[in-house]
Amino acid sequence: MGNILVIDDEREVGTFFQHLLEGRGNKVKLGFSGEDFFQLIQQYKFDLAFIDVKLPDANGLNLLKQLKRSCPSCKAVVMTGYSTVKTAVEAIKHGANDYIEKPFDDIEQLERLIDELLSDGPLSSQDDMYKLAETLGFIVGTNKEMNDLLKLAYKIAKKNVNVLIEGETGTGKEVLAHFIHNASMRYEQPFIGVNCGAVSETLLESELFGHEKGAFTGAVKEKKGIFEIANRGTLFLDEIGEASLATQVKLLRVLETGEYIRVGGETIRKTNTRIIAASHVNLAKAVEEKTFREDLLYRLDVVKLTIPPLRERLEDLPILIDYFLKKLNTPLSFSEDCISRMKQYHWPGNVRELYNVVKRAITLAEGETEVITVDYLPEKLKVPLHLGQVSNNKRSTKDEVEDLEAYLQKWMNGVLALWKNSDRLDLEQVISSVKELETKIGRSFVMKMLKETLGNRKEAAERLNISVRTLRYLLKEKGADPKA
Repeated sequence: MGNILVIDDEREVGTFFQHLLEGRGNKVKLGFSGEDFFQLIQQYKFDLAFIDVKLPDANGLNLLKQLKRSCPSCKAVVMTGYSTVKTAVEAIKHGANDYIEKPFDDIEQLERLIDELLSDGPLSSQDDMYKLAETLGFIVGTNKEMNDLLKLAYKIAKKNVNVLIEGETGTGKEVLAHFIHNASMRYEQPFIGVNCGAVSETLLESELFGHEKGAFTGAVKEKKGIFEIANRGTLFLDEIGEASLATQVKLLRVLETGEYIRVGGETIRKTNTRIIAASHVNLAKAVEEKTFREDLLYRLDVVKLTIPPLRERLEDLPILIDYFLKKLNTPLSFSEDCISRMKQYHWPGNVRELYNVVKRAITLAEGETEVITVDYLPEKLKVPLHLGQVSNNKRSTKDEVEDLEAYLQKWMNGVLALWKNSDRLDLEQVISSVKELETKIGRSFVMKMLKETLGNRKEAAERLNISVRTLRYLLKEKGADPKA
């Protein structure tokens, strides 16, 4: 039993909630506008509030923020139509406990949500969330951004909406996709993943939609596609940005209508598959570059989850290392000096690279020592701040203007150390460091010229024979794009 506030300009919605909630022993106050909302929260204390995101005189998000300021302990649920799901997700980021879509088709599910929010259920639910994440290997640690990401993923998992996961290579996009599937109502159904960049256009189309016998050379019998196999389950489209424009068109049709046709077939088939897509590239930028369809991005990006790179959550490094040590079933541990050195590294390969480093160190140290020291780390981690590494991405202006000669010397030492090392190395990381060097040199010359011109950007750009837009881009200023 609780005190519940309902704010919705549709009176029939208010009547529905009043009947449903009072029938379960709750006290209900109805409001039909932003003005009603402010009057009611001044007069009464509430345990739970249902707020429509669209009101004639107010924005539901603003009301939510005010509710959280006035009554932080009050649980909140926003009400939305499908077209405003993005707004509802924003509401969750601002403190809403959940959102529900109108019309309310599943009354039993709504009743379960109300019971959970009015009881101590959310605490136990949060415990379940962290246990599931750890079981699947999605370790969030203490980093606030990662914890907020997990909470949002857990809340939207039970919704029948498509999800787009962005993040650098090795951050754990597929593991997060598994988490969403296992936390959803589809957890007993298939979870199937396909890497759109690992197969050719023809094979990818066949993998997704299936093919009929004789559809192309080698198609000796008919084959079910993933959309057919994963019906009522989840399809994980990894590196969706690598899909050809022709395949993107066919994916768009499935997302819009739930219909598809096998390669070489004529029969229209139906599927009820949830799509979770992932990309290490910025798809919005790919749309600008005409390599990705804007309408497909709109369909995929109902909810976007961005996993931060490891270098932005280095406080979690010891937690991740402990998890990997347990996973690899070893009694070995890492010395504090070793972990400190690892925190200085840039980790371009993110959590996946960290796992490989831990596994390699264990292999070398087993039988020799109980504590892994710096000696057991790869050469690339032994050279302090090599290849332009930074201990913190959010560097101050003073850091950015560090002496170019010293920077180049560190970079060169790091490359030579890797060159002389006979062990395996990550060539992608080396290539990435070259790009980082290019950016550093460009920025250094810009900063030097700005000093000489007393901050006159136009004159500095002319002396460097570049446009002001390119100058702003090299300074990493928001909205600057040298191709625009």
